[in-house]
Amino acid sequence: MLLLNPLARRSHVPPERKGATIAETAIVLPVFFLILFAFIEFGHVFMVIHTLNAAAQRAARSGISETATTASVTALANQVVGTAIRGSTATIFVKDGAAFDVTGVNASTINYATLPNLELSTAARRQLFIVRVSVPYSDVAILGPKWLAGLIIYGQCVMRRE
Repeated sequence: MLLLNPLARRSHVPPERKGATIAETAIVLPVFFLILFAFIEFGHVFMVIHTLNAAAQRAARSGISETATTASVTALANQVVGTAIRGSTATIFVKDGAAFDVTGVNASTINYATLPNLELSTAARRQLFIVRVSVPYSDVAILGPKWLAGLIIYGQCVMRRE
């Protein structure tokens, strides 16, 4: 009976893999960094959207009082956006929100640019108004991909006058 040495089986040497690690790293590393930077960019965009919504809500809350004016609401929204997002140029609209008084209105079908402007100092009690704050994506982007150059990020709030 022939007994084989257990160590003899381990003497088999795997084929040489010179350069395989570098080639695999060259393929995987760019994909990894692309995903990592996409997570960072999307997280930053969602932070900016949250900031714009907060600015619109804070400005709208100040606009519900009887002494509020459109200029004071716009100035407050600019102040909030300016302190949170440096170097951005926000566009702030205070519009008549009568379109939202209709039951079952679909907000995605409303063209906010065509809504009539509203001066809050002359607005009637219980009148709906919209504060919409928008910023071009190119002003707030970290990496700034060219294919998103025309994107506008916005936040808005709808409230009634008291």
